[in-house]
Amino acid sequence: MEPELVALSEAVGSACRARKLLIATAESCTGGWAAQVITHTPGSSAWFERGFITYTNDSKTDMLGVRMNTITQFGAVSPETAGEMAQGALENSRAAISLAITGIAGPTGGSPDKPVGTVCFGWCIKGRAPSCQSRLFSGDRESIRRQSVIHALAGLQEHIREIPQSNNL
Repeated sequence: MEPELVALSEAVGSACRARKLLIATAESCTGGWAAQVITHTPGSSAWFERGFITYTNDSKTDMLGVRMNTITQFGAVSPETAGEMAQGALENSRAAISLAITGIAGPTGGSPDKPVGTVCFGWCIKGRAPSCQSRLFSGDRESIRRQSVIHALAGLQEHIREIPQSNNL
């Protein structure tokens, strides 16, 4: 495992342990890569609750409760869908914080409005509205997916910092 990914996972784990938090992930274009990075860290079972790989629209609706209307109106790759994925990961787990990733890693599948490299992220803390972002990454499929995992975990780390160490989630 790459040192940058190991360091991110260890930092996330340390912050979760300090706050007694469990994480859930909901991934599409990364196919479980964020969960793999997290679970590479020894002791991650103390802070990683579960991961959802929801590659199709049906799996997003079936497993996470993403509304088909959201997918139809905004697309599977949209901040709105990423937010609902993050919320669904919380609602279908015992986690207190979640991350979601949905995007177009390529080499095909892009459009003028959403080119290859478009990736949307959602982070959700139990009891709060999700925080969502879109990014455009460059490179090949592997590079786009790797950048997505790094961005998702870095964002997760930032959101964990918002939670006091004496949380009651």
